[in-house]
Amino acid sequence: MTIRSLGYIGFGAPDPAAWLRYGTDILGLMPARALAGEDWGIPAIPGSGPKSGGSGIAEDGSVYLKMDDWQWRIAVHPDDTNRGVKYLGLEVEDEADLAAHVARLREAGFVAEMGSAEQAEARSVSGIAHTTDPCGNAIELFHGPTVDRKFQSPLGMEFLAGPLGIGHVNLLTSNRLAAARDFYMRALGFRLADYIAFGGGNSANFYRCNPRHHSIGLLEVGRAIGVHHLMLEVTKVDMVLQCLERVTDAGIAVTSTVGRHVNDNMLSFYMRSPFGFEVEIGFDGRLLDEDWTPNRFVEGDIWGHRGLDPETIARNLAAMPQG
Repeated sequence: MTIRSLGYIGFGAPDPAAWLRYGTDILGLMPARALAGEDWGIPAIPGSGPKSGGSGIAEDGSVYLKMDDWQWRIAVHPDDTNRGVKYLGLEVEDEADLAAHVARLREAGFVAEMGSAEQAEARSVSGIAHTTDPCGNAIELFHGPTVDRKFQSPLGMEFLAGPLGIGHVNLLTSNRLAAARDFYMRALGFRLADYIAFGGGNSANFYRCNPRHHSIGLLEVGRAIGVHHLMLEVTKVDMVLQCLERVTDAGIAVTSTVGRHVNDNMLSFYMRSPFGFEVEIGFDGRLLDEDWTPNRFVEGDIWGHRGLDPETIARNLAAMPQG
């Protein structure tokens, strides 16, 4: 009984359409061919397909973006107050595994509830359950994602996703690191990959559930809470640098220069997303096997990545727009 991957993520934003433009024109994601819960129609009957017509935009203004064979991986919902994570979707094996995870969470002292068929349909999955981590992030466990294939990046980007999941998300713990670590490791079964002790009580802690070095990161930097960044990994270094060119041309803030991390070996840069948190585009991330043992590092990078020191991170977080 293990978590298989970080399967999907939902954000809030005052203008999801801006995220659609950013996702397609900068990141190279594709609008979902059908929205979550939308009727696919009958392939042999012309005109019977999804009403959204591949626009990726729902009637309520929500936006759904695709990056691989899954129907969608990133959703952005209208929200004037929460400009960060609204939910994280963690994939489990099947219905029995979902029930076992709910039981394990309850035994560990956390509230967990099985979801309804309607709630599962709203995420394009076969079954769903709900819980909340100690930092207040809504966690959705699910099985059976909808696979519709036919991903085609408008910018020629190819993402390393599939069974490894969407990438990784780094969450801010606001002095709740011990409780968050207990939740993800003891209650959900994540394993420690590595951690960085920066001094001054600041740390970065990385947790894995599949060969990807980490799917969840927990950052203890001051009293900030929410999401620090979402990482998407591409298959060629050229794609990282081409994305950086688009970011520069569009006048988007680069929050960390190109560099290579010491923990997961990722060559990447960081940018500001449309409504606050950061997005990392990376290449060449380390894959771990069962013989891996965690390391303690005292700095985050082999080279580069100017702007990722705890002081700059705290300053950038303080400057982020609030709801």
